[in-house]
Amino acid sequence: MDDVVVAFFVPTIVFLVIVAPLWIILHYRSRARTQSQLSSEESQALETLAMRAEQMAERIETLEAILDDHTPDWRARLQASEYARTKS
Repeated sequence: MDDVVVAFFVPTIVFLVIVAPLWIILHYRSRARTQSQLSSEESQALETLAMRAEQMAERIETLEAILDDHTPDWRARLQASEYARTKS
């Protein structure tokens, strides 16, 4: 009877102490890797957003250049109005 208990007890303890924790760790590590990768739709959307951000930055630079030509002191007025807004 004791041999039967030991035959089940020892493999169960080995499984619970060594195999199960490794299994759980590796399972969640692989799951985190698959979730951290972007899908093709997400990567395409990210590329589109990056392209639009670059276009917007170019437009802002162009608008600032136009403002610099037509109204050279616009930056000073903008800073003064922002400063006045923070004081009130």
